[in-house]
Amino acid sequence: MKPNNVLVNAILAAVVAAATAAGTSYLFLRYAPLGSASDNPERIERIIRDYLVNKPEILVEMTNELDKRQAAEQSVQQQKAISKNADAIFRSPVSHVAGNPNGDVSVVEFFDYNCPYCRHALPDVLKLMNEDGKVRLVLKELPILSDDSVAAAKLALAANKQDKYFGMYQKLFSEPGKADKNKALRIGKELGLDIDQLQKDAEDPDIKKALDEAKELAQKLDLKGTPMFLIGDRVIAGAPEDLFDQLKSKVAEVRQNGCASTC
Repeated sequence: MKPNNVLVNAILAAVVAAATAAGTSYLFLRYAPLGSASDNPERIERIIRDYLVNKPEILVEMTNELDKRQAAEQSVQQQKAISKNADAIFRSPVSHVAGNPNGDVSVVEFFDYNCPYCRHALPDVLKLMNEDGKVRLVLKELPILSDDSVAAAKLALAANKQDKYFGMYQKLFSEPGKADKNKALRIGKELGLDIDQLQKDAEDPDIKKALDEAKELAQKLDLKGTPMFLIGDRVIAGAPEDLFDQLKSKVAEVRQNGCASTC
């Protein structure tokens, strides 16, 4: 592996700064024990650079360790956000609930109709609902990819006023083509909706409230993309190949261990 000079320079600057601030350097003491780090910062810089250039694999180790620490910190912050915002996440009156409304475990999905990973996740989500009659599926429309996504989301939420939301949700994912206003209107017609009323309802303030609430929650949860699933206080980011198994496993964990306000 050829070391990246930008990365080497960045690491070098950070290490030298830390060593100078501390007054000593582990590498400096090990390879050139000449006293205080502040006495000879140029030599410290040369020693550290030589070390990183001759052992570039340490850059990979450092990057991996940083990723692990950042992931751990993100998990801690997400747990705090879930606990603090449990009502809005699991029991918001503007979120659609599918499956068993009185179920003992909630599975929350943040999604965008134009997200290919969300489309890939749909069969696993439906399979979980069909196999586990005690699951509450809380659906959070998060149209972050385009204005077309926003238009489709608004019409899908409007379909709820005619009791056709879940059918719209499934068809916007399962039928081919980009999700946009025209596709949503066509699907609405296929579902037997009053299209004029659907378009009027799409401008209802409650629909804007639902979209704004989901966006705000996504920011608090530091959501990086869609889909994102919350099962109690457990998180699944994306749509891994074993999504169904992960969903089923985490539902079982939450059911067994309890989840207080996050069920």
